[in-house]
Amino acid sequence: MGPWLLRWDGEARNEVKMKTVLILLLALFFLQAFSLKAQAQNPGRILVAYFSWSGNAKAMAEQIAAETGGVLFEIKTVKVYPDTYDECIDVAKKEQNDKARPALVENLPNIADYSVMFLCYPNWWGTLPMGVFTFLESHDLSGKTIYPLVTHGGSRFGSSLNDLKKVSPGAQLGEGLTISAFDRNPKNPPTVKSPNSDVTKWLAKLGFNR
Repeated sequence: MGPWLLRWDGEARNEVKMKTVLILLLALFFLQAFSLKAQAQNPGRILVAYFSWSGNAKAMAEQIAAETGGVLFEIKTVKVYPDTYDECIDVAKKEQNDKARPALVENLPNIADYSVMFLCYPNWWGTLPMGVFTFLESHDLSGKTIYPLVTHGGSRFGSSLNDLKKVSPGAQLGEGLTISAFDRNPKNPPTVKSPNSDVTKWLAKLGFNR
C-alpha cells in the first residue's frame, strides 16, 4: 500500500471520528433540551420558593409560577422584620454577623416531589437573607436543580451564588437572573416592574415557558 493511500486512510478515519463526536454532541444537546421541556410540562415537579420583604421578590416569584405552572412557597420567618428600610437592614446585618438561622413559620413537607426549584430572594448585605439559609439547610436538595433570581439595588448576586453552593452541595446550580429593584417600605407597592420581560426571556432561554 502506497504512502498516499495510508495518508488518505488516516484522514478518512479522523473525519469519521470527528463526525461521530459531532453527532454525539448534537444528540446530547437535544436530549438536554428535551429534558428541560419535559420538566416545564410537568408543573408538579417545579417549586418556586421565595423570601420577600418589600414585595419585589414575591412579584417575580408569582410571575415565574404563572409562566411555568410551578408551585409557590413562601420562605417566611417567625420573626417579623421592621417596616422601615433602615431598621430592617440593621436587623438583617445583626443576623448576618451572628450567623443566625431565623425560625421559619413552616417547612416544605414534600420537597422530594420537586426536581427543579426557582429560588427568589433580595440581596441582603451581599448575600442571601438568613431565613433563606434556614430554608436551604432544613431540606435535602440533593439531585435538584436550583435556578436563582435575586432582586438588588446594584450589587447583583454578591456572594449568594457561592453561599448557595456551600449550603446545597448535592444540588446543581442553574443559570440565574438578576433584577434591579430597590427595596422600600413593604406597605408601598413593589418597585419592580411586573410582569417583567427579562423574566419571560430567561424562562424561555431555560426552556420553562408553558
